[in-house]
Amino acid sequence: MRIASLLRALALVLAAFAAEPCLAAGGEFVDKAAHVLALFIIIVLPIGGVILFWLVHILPEKAAEKRHHPQKDAIQVLCLLSLVFGGLLWPLAWLWAYSKPVMYKLAYGRDKHDDYYAERQGEGESEPAAQSLHEELSHLRQELEELQRRGELPESLQSLRDRVARLESRSAPGTTTEEGAR
Repeated sequence: MRIASLLRALALVLAAFAAEPCLAAGGEFVDKAAHVLALFIIIVLPIGGVILFWLVHILPEKAAEKRHHPQKDAIQVLCLLSLVFGGLLWPLAWLWAYSKPVMYKLAYGRDKHDDYYAERQGEGESEPAAQSLHEELSHLRQELEELQRRGELPESLQSLRDRVARLESRSAPGTTTEEGAR
């Protein structure tokens, strides 16, 4: 029985070598498929590999930018150098992007990149802050007037009420500092 199964397997192998190619899968189709596959392997895969290599190597730069790292420009240069040196410097750039510089704030007075502060100033934070300051001064003035109506306002707070009124007139929305000073 074993010999019969071995003989059948041997016959199938020999038949496979002796078989003629199918007409549907003729030589032209196989040649065209091999040609397309070769072009794909020679052109598309290296380009895709280079793009993937580049995208991976700019990840530390993107992380530093997202975290407003104060040394993000230096991290960007290290990422570019890592591309030139075949990725040897990439782990160092990765670690640097996710670390916080020691004593940077003490030396430079800030612990974020200058772009962070420029963006925050460009967003117009000063206007809402001035408006909330004006609202707070108005609320404080109203509280002081309420205390005065009840007769519970000491003399020290009366001078404070006058100062709040002056500050409120200076910080009124829609007036500049020159108009408020007059």
